[in-house]
Amino acid sequence: MESSAVGGTIVTPERRRWKFPGTALTWLAVTPFAAWAVARVAGLERGSLPTQIMTATPYAAAGSLVPLLIASLGRRRAATVVALLATTALGFSVLPRALGSAEATTGRPMRVMTINMLFGRADVATIMKLVREFQPDVLSTQELTPGAVADLDAAGLKELMPHRVLQDEWSAGGSGLYSKHPLEPLWDVMPPVGHQMPAALISLPGGQSIEFIDAHPFPPLGPQVTSWNEALADFPSASPDRIRIIAGDFNASLDHAALRGLLARGYKDAADTVGAGLIPTWPANKRVPPIITIDHVLVDERVGVKEVSVRDVPRTDHRAVLAELTVP
Repeated sequence: MESSAVGGTIVTPERRRWKFPGTALTWLAVTPFAAWAVARVAGLERGSLPTQIMTATPYAAAGSLVPLLIASLGRRRAATVVALLATTALGFSVLPRALGSAEATTGRPMRVMTINMLFGRADVATIMKLVREFQPDVLSTQELTPGAVADLDAAGLKELMPHRVLQDEWSAGGSGLYSKHPLEPLWDVMPPVGHQMPAALISLPGGQSIEFIDAHPFPPLGPQVTSWNEALADFPSASPDRIRIIAGDFNASLDHAALRGLLARGYKDAADTVGAGLIPTWPANKRVPPIITIDHVLVDERVGVKEVSVRDVPRTDHRAVLAELTVP
């Protein structure tokens, strides 16, 4: 306020400062992401719904930047610290999946392809095109029906991959392993929990045989979450006596403690190893693009990973995963 030369007083109005959200609103934004970070890091998801929600962790990691911005701009120190810790924890949980690189290891080359065929409806022509181009040593199939078996053989798979262990069913429960090399079925590897999960000892040229398991636990929906946990716990640990590969639809992402527990028993995720671990595989061929990664190729720590790619296959809700490996 100042005096005017002609009399009177000039009043300068004070500028109104925009007020940032209050403390309560800031904590309301920060708390869910902080809780998510704690649950993810400590593996605290329990029950069906929390288990399903945990697959969205990569999106939560990106979203956690918003409350961090709100807290820092609002100069809420305690909230800023908590938000920063949550973002850091989620970031360290997710970002390494995009930062891997090919492993320069020597050994026998081995190529693996896995595809969930959605009740046998997956486009056989596309699958056969991928088989001819990629030339996998092993093809792991889930939701394999007798009709799909016949269609694949009619399209030429019988000549390209004549060795197989099939447990096909007219439902989502069927599975099957196809191989270019002779194989020996292993009937006592997996207990009867989840869908059919055949296993075989594959005579890969140039060394010892490779044990291979076709993975397809039940999805963690409702009471099936118990069977899902049991199946992931029942996969055998890596063994010094035999190289083992587990490939298929795990109905689990790397943000699930149950799958990380399996990895901790001597395996690594092939896609994660080469920086392709954030490429989503489900749901494919929908109005929305794939959003989560639940199809995996898990390999013994001694196996080298050169490349992993994901391909679209019409008429199934899963994308095919192709892994190029080197086996001791």
